[in-house]
Amino acid sequence: MAFPPTRLSVVARARSDNEETRRVAVEVLVDAYWKPVYKCLRLKWRLSPEASADMTQDFFVDVLERDLVGRYDPARARFRTYLRLCLDGFAANQLKADQRLKRGGGVRLVPIDPTAAERELGQVVEPAVPPDVDELFYREWVRALFERAVDDLLRQSEARGRAGMFEVFARYDLADTPERPSYADIAAALGLTTATVTNHLAAMRREFRNVVLDRLREVTGSDDEWEHEARRLLGGGW
Repeated sequence: MAFPPTRLSVVARARSDNEETRRVAVEVLVDAYWKPVYKCLRLKWRLSPEASADMTQDFFVDVLERDLVGRYDPARARFRTYLRLCLDGFAANQLKADQRLKRGGGVRLVPIDPTAAERELGQVVEPAVPPDVDELFYREWVRALFERAVDDLLRQSEARGRAGMFEVFARYDLADTPERPSYADIAAALGLTTATVTNHLAAMRREFRNVVLDRLREVTGSDDEWEHEARRLLGGGW
């Protein structure tokens, strides 16, 4: 099943001759990857929150300075794998040289909130090195992708006058509780019928799937990679 490519990938935008298009590519790159980068530095390289935040900033400046996105070859690796390998090389070089000087003249590309990232890490003081760093990077990349997709769905729902439908979706699929509320509980709380709750959930889930695929289009390097990631994220019936 295909989905319309409504967003250009970050790779395509980074290679554009248009300065504004390239700027958008940087924003997409940073927004999608800063948390995976930060958490990889915390867990694999055992850096402190402050050092991880600084090196995350430095890494993205390095990506821009050396045009690493433009040099990406989709025939050799998936984009997120390529970026993670670039990060490993950067971190190793930085730590080996013990460089503490800020790159890029103090440019701050990443709106880092270490507090939120640390909360997601469980406030671990001495995090254990995960057995599979690539899997860690993938997991955090998915988390960031879904967070942005939820934000997109909320904005889209509000713009279309469907905030009530999103509320049903949020109360059930985004519930941060040990047990999800029942359809009947949500219906009673929102003054709806159980059938309406069922219909709203089905509609929002379809829209959320489309938003995820749209976001995914941005942060993958090729159609083949997009399709592979979509199958892994959403299953064989995507």
